[in-house]
Amino acid sequence: MRSMFGFLIGTFVGGLFGATIAILLAPASGEELRARLRGRASGFVDEIRFAADTRRTELEQHLAELRAPRN
Repeated sequence: MRSMFGFLIGTFVGGLFGATIAILLAPASGEELRARLRGRASGFVDEIRFAADTRRTELEQHLAELRAPRN
């Protein structure tokens, strides 16, 4: 029981120490970091939509070729 209590205290202190170090060494404020992440996510979503639209156009053209009557 004593070793379990020691382990839990050590885990808590280690987590607190790690979080403090992470906050002190963070390159940007939380608000700035969230804004950057939103911008990157928005750009990523735009890229996915563009790729999906491009692929959809290619597939529609291929389908039209397959449906066209053969000579």
